[in-house]
Amino acid sequence: MKKIIRISTVPISLNVFCKGLLRDLSHDYEIVAVSSPGDDLDELATRENVRTAAVPMRRHIAPFHDLRALWFLFLLFRREQPDMVHSITPKAGLLAMLAARLAKVPVRLHTFTGLIWPTSQGLKRRVLVIMDKLLCACATHLNPEGKGVANDLRKGKITSKPLTVLGHGNVRGIDFNYYYPSQEIKHSAKALREKLGITSDTFLFLFVGRIVRDKGITELIEAFQKLSENLSRDAESFSKTALLLVGNEEKNLDPLPCTTKQLIKTLPNIYQLPHLTDIRPIYAAAQALVFPSYREGFPNVVLEAGAFSLPSIVTDINGSREIITQGENGFIVPSHDSEALADAMMDMWTSPHRKTMGVAALHHVQEHFAQPLVWKNLKCYYQQLLS
Repeated sequence: MKKIIRISTVPISLNVFCKGLLRDLSHDYEIVAVSSPGDDLDELATRENVRTAAVPMRRHIAPFHDLRALWFLFLLFRREQPDMVHSITPKAGLLAMLAARLAKVPVRLHTFTGLIWPTSQGLKRRVLVIMDKLLCACATHLNPEGKGVANDLRKGKITSKPLTVLGHGNVRGIDFNYYYPSQEIKHSAKALREKLGITSDTFLFLFVGRIVRDKGITELIEAFQKLSENLSRDAESFSKTALLLVGNEEKNLDPLPCTTKQLIKTLPNIYQLPHLTDIRPIYAAAQALVFPSYREGFPNVVLEAGAFSLPSIVTDINGSREIITQGENGFIVPSHDSEALADAMMDMWTSPHRKTMGVAALHHVQEHFAQPLVWKNLKCYYQQLLS
């Protein structure tokens, strides 16, 4: 039985993106999961019934720690002698592809779930470009999560190697046995709105993701403020519109401006919840998703929202524009543009076709991103690489 090592920088990435997948792959391969230590890695080992190995890695650039992690990965790969190392996330990709090449692993596959350098500037951008070029030089095969990521890699002249996008993109897929509005989920959604004090006739805009600048939170709050000001002339209309933010802040890596934090606290009808393990009642409680991120690989939250028949307002970026078609299953607006975002939120709130767009969103996700299809594409690719 051939051996595959799946690796990410932090364990939550493997635990979320590979939920159920590693157990499924273990029927045909010996699977070893590698990441930094943590509860998510322990949970994955138990749930997926696969071996794990913990190698401390840091998401940001840390030369001493990175060299140490590279050495540990090299020793691990020499000891395990896998047929393939498959990495996701930027830091794990760079370290794993370097270590795997040094250890002479025959198949070295990296999945680009997103690129940081296209939205970076100056020295940081140059360093990130060099890191991705080195990663690509060490990998034998490259798998951008979507066509947009592939186009950026080509335009940035990061590599001349073939780039393989599987199916319509996305590495996770939607499990419709889990993501659907059952009666229990609907009941939980109703209870959630009641707990937050959001009436049943209030139109609820939803954001799900990290509460950081990079996700467009500043523009989202400014847009909701503009929407509120436009509706304030009609007090009843204003009271029937709300925004719910779901996710955790990252105060060290990408903190929000103080003015944005203050607006979140002081603007009426903005509600905030931390990251939740079960997000389904949140989707079932909302009428539309707003996802104004600056950069993505292929945003799962837009697919999850579609599974709950929610139309989405997204920015014109990689991944999002590959899921949403303007006016059919949502709206697309320019990135960093709070005015356009506010207009789109108003259009969504007033559109008589919102429910039709939601149905179209559901059908699109069912046709192109159902989990069995995504997994089938990956398993066929593995067979091709390891044959």
